[in-house]
Parts: sequence; C-alpha cells; structure tokens
Amino acid sequence: MKVCLLNTIDHVGGAARACRRLYEGLLNSGVDANLLVREREAPGDSVAVCGSRFGGWLRAMLDELLLYRYPSRRNHNFSAAFMPAGAIKKAIEFNPDVLHLHWVPKGFVRIEDLQRITVPLVWTMHDFWPFTGGCHLPGDCNKYQESCGACPVLGSTEDNDLSRSVWKRKEASYPLDKMTIVAPSQWLAEQARSSSLFNRCGIEVIPNGLDTELYSPGNKYSARTSLKLPLERKIILFGGKSVLSDPNKGADLLWSALEALPLQIKKHSLVVVFGDEHNERPPPTDLDVLNYGIVDDESRVVDLYRASDVLAMTSRQENLPNMIAEGMSCGLPCVAFSVGGIPEQIRHRRNGCLVEPFDISAMSSEISWLLSYEGQQKSLAAQARDDAVGQYSMGKVSRQHIALYEKVVNSCQEP
Repeated sequence: MKVCLLNTIDHVGGAARACRRLYEGLLNSGVDANLLVREREAPGDSVAVCGSRFGGWLRAMLDELLLYRYPSRRNHNFSAAFMPAGAIKKAIEFNPDVLHLHWVPKGFVRIEDLQRITVPLVWTMHDFWPFTGGCHLPGDCNKYQESCGACPVLGSTEDNDLSRSVWKRKEASYPLDKMTIVAPSQWLAEQARSSSLFNRCGIEVIPNGLDTELYSPGNKYSARTSLKLPLERKIILFGGKSVLSDPNKGADLLWSALEALPLQIKKHSLVVVFGDEHNERPPPTDLDVLNYGIVDDESRVVDLYRASDVLAMTSRQENLPNMIAEGMSCGLPCVAFSVGGIPEQIRHRRNGCLVEPFDISAMSSEISWLLSYEGQQKSLAAQARDDAVGQYSMGKVSRQHIALYEKVVNSCQEP
C-alpha cells in the first residue's frame, strides 16, 4: 500500500497538524507514505515539497487577486484555487495506490488538476471548501446545496459571481467516480451530504488523531515555571490560528463573556492568548491578558494546556477542533459554544461545558463554575483525558485510515 498525502503546508493550522500527524502515524504503522506540501517547516525533513518556497508564496498571492473585486469580503474565508500548480503531477510521480488530499488551496492544487488523477482519491475535509463555491466557512448560508452565487462571504449580490464560477469549475473537474470523502465530524459529513457537489459521494467519518502520549496531563507548576506564568492565578486559555484577527474565532464574544465574570474571579485570573501576532491586541478589559503570539513548538503548546485551568472556545463555526481534542488529552476541560462538531467532543459537565450559541451570560457562568469548584474541575479533567485517549489516539485513527485505503483500492480492482 502506497499513499501520498497532500496539504498546502505542514506546520501551521489545524489541517496541517492533522495531516502531519496522520502521515507520521501511517509511517509508524508500516505504510509506505509520502507527504507533499507547498511549504514545509524544516529543511531536510522527510516531507516532500512541490516547487520553491518563493514560487509557492507567489502563487498564493496571485490566487488572491480575484478577491480584490470584492472589497466587502470576509478575511481568511475564500479561496479560488485557479493558479496553475504542479502538486498533482508531482504526487502522481510517487506512483501511489491512493492519493489523500487534505487542505489544498492557496497556490497548491488547482481545481482543474484533479481531472488528472487516475487512482482512488480520498479527501479529508477540514472545512466546507471542498463542496462550496470557494468559501471555507459559510456561516448561515447554504447556497452550496445548489450552485452558490451572490456569496455573502464575498459581500456579493450578483448570482454569477466568483463563487458561482468556482462552483462550476469544481462540478466540471471533480472525478466523483474515484472520490471518497472523509469528515472528521458527523456534523460536517451531514453538511457535505446536503451539498450539490458531494451528494453522490461516499462519505466516511474519521476524527483527526493526535499523539496522546505527547498531549498528556503534566505538572502544572513545572509548566507555569517553564512559561514564566504566575503560579497563583487562574489561567483561561484562548488560542488557535489567527485567533484575534479571524472573526470566526469569536474573540469579541469571549471578551464580553469575561467582562461578565464575577469580580473576585476576574481579580485572580489571567487570560493567556496564543496563535496570532503579538501586534494583534484584544480590546481593553479589566482582566489581565497575555498574548503569547504564534507558538510553533508543540512542547510549548502542551505546556500551555498543562498550565491552564480552562480552555475557552467561542468560535462561531467549527468542524472538530484540534484544540479541544488536544486540551482534553492534556486533562484540560473546555468551555465552548455548541456549534458544528463540538457537541461530538464535549459532554456537558462530564468532560467540559457546552453553551448555547451565542449566549454570553451562559459562557461566563460556565467559565465561572469551572474556575470556582476545584473538585468538579478535576473530575471533568480526568474524564476529558479518558475520552481523548479513546477517540483520538493516533494508533486508532491510523488503523481507521488504513482500513479505508484498503477498501477503496479493493473496490477499484473489482470487475
């Protein structure tokens, strides 16, 4: 079994981490696997790169040009994938039995190049982009169930806009007879099944995996000492890629919830933020806030989980967030809005806390409840750890993928 995985980059963002972890898990399981990216973190790594770093960056920049026709567009939320790129050609040179796509726009895979694929294609969705007219998270819009157009993400009112054009390109290019779709959550699988592009595809549900030995409970004192965080404060952790600059992450909702915390809790708490630039600052608040910036070192991320008392997630739309799985695996309970696939991870007041979208008062109350009762916090932390090991361990997730690869290869060989 030879498998080639593709992801635009290998180190930044949830999709990159999920794909890289699966690649390493497959290698550890004895699979002949390759990972092909537009940009990798470490030179000399076993990960293969398609073209030069500058060329990939330039294609990504040129791929954004069409968006400038839409000045009211939402940032971080649309990819046209129209620039010519050699990723599919390069992947085919590995002579794989299966091609496994992950997150592939931004100057890496052009939609039309998917027509070149002659082997079974598995595609893990990390957001809505594979089955929309270009948006990654559509919010309340469900035009992907038809043919897109008048795209609210673009701020467009024209039916024949860029989203309609991208949708048509996908309709004409997708090799549906060779495609099997993977959704990390049941929720995303249902959205895909309702789409006009994927309603005839087989869709499997396999969660993203992680190294539950690396992401494990540890000594809070040691973690805080390593990070130079105060030992006596309650720490509320808030993180993710572009966590302060991406409106979907809901930083505005979190600040409102934190402002509503009881004065005694605010007085003894510290909010630690990571995943965005240092120059991205939260609005004024009477809580102390420390912005750690972008943290690429996984051991430092693990220390952040171990050092914290609660993980807050206020995203408006999410698939199956890696951060929640990582925090759970480290024994860190999460308080999150009940959106997307999050209810498949969190069981209310069993391994974390779920809040109705977007109830600021309830979010504040659940954070307060967790920080106020140490016994409950320890009970939820232990259950979170058990659930994470049972659902997200990389060995289990790798075996699920291997079984899927064997299934799609065997089905293509049947007369």
